[in-house]
Amino acid sequence: MTATVHSHRISLIGVPTDVGAGTRGSRMGPEALRVAGIHEALVAFGVDVVDCGNLSGPANPEQPPQAGLRHLPEVAAWNATLHDAVYRELAADRLPIMMGGDHCLAIGSISAVARHCREQGKKLRVLWFDAHADLNTATMTPSGNIHGMPVACLCGHGPQVLCEIGGHVPAMLPDQIRQIGIRSVDDGEKRFLQQLGIEVFDMRYIDEHGMRAVMDKALAGIDADTHLHVSLDVDFLDPEIAPGVGTTVRGGPTYREAQLCMEMIADTERLASLDIVELNPALDHRNQTAELAVDLIESLFGKSTLCRIHS
Repeated sequence: MTATVHSHRISLIGVPTDVGAGTRGSRMGPEALRVAGIHEALVAFGVDVVDCGNLSGPANPEQPPQAGLRHLPEVAAWNATLHDAVYRELAADRLPIMMGGDHCLAIGSISAVARHCREQGKKLRVLWFDAHADLNTATMTPSGNIHGMPVACLCGHGPQVLCEIGGHVPAMLPDQIRQIGIRSVDDGEKRFLQQLGIEVFDMRYIDEHGMRAVMDKALAGIDADTHLHVSLDVDFLDPEIAPGVGTTVRGGPTYREAQLCMEMIADTERLASLDIVELNPALDHRNQTAELAVDLIESLFGKSTLCRIHS
């Protein structure tokens, strides 16, 4: 095992809510990751790891959508609290790992990261590993679930209370994100992706070109002035190996393809913040999805089979 991030100081932030999702259970994700040994796995790299515990917020009211949005006040409250927590850790020169919770929480975490980048004069690159584009809006969404909208909100297309959490609208530009593993996109999202010009490496592209070529493109241009943020929705993975999610989509990356993604990110030594979301222990088998997530995180922080020299 060779770590590339010994200088990092890592903060684990649990966000136990499924308020943005249609299926209950991802609120238990932070504890499942702890049970799977995320803290111990990172400590083994010789880095300073602090578990900040769980944030608090409103309960899931389990109400129908209002004007195309489910639980907007609750989603806004959780994301505002998360923004402050992530921003605080970044300001203390720590690497925050947000343990969700559903993917609506990326609004809060990435808003904080983008704010930090603006203040520090850093370039932002977001790698969005997901089966879904998460680019819905209140007028396009078939469900009203806000975990299908974080990319739209971060790009300034959504309710004001979510778009302005980081103090700047939009929080990020479409050319700052790369989406990888996408294979379930609503019709409205397809047109919106094209309109915004977001770079998407869907599963067909991965099948045709291979994951190494995809990651070479997704990581192109990253340098010492880049803050690299990874937002990992565990439904990115094929449900055969990661059943513990509420929105499984067949045909996802294999174990080795996913590991290669993480290993190539580790090689850049630029990872500066991380989301792990949509882990649903209620749908898992003996915590295998949480254990796989921790395995991938180990690779993301430098675990490798051999000592390698990178040019």
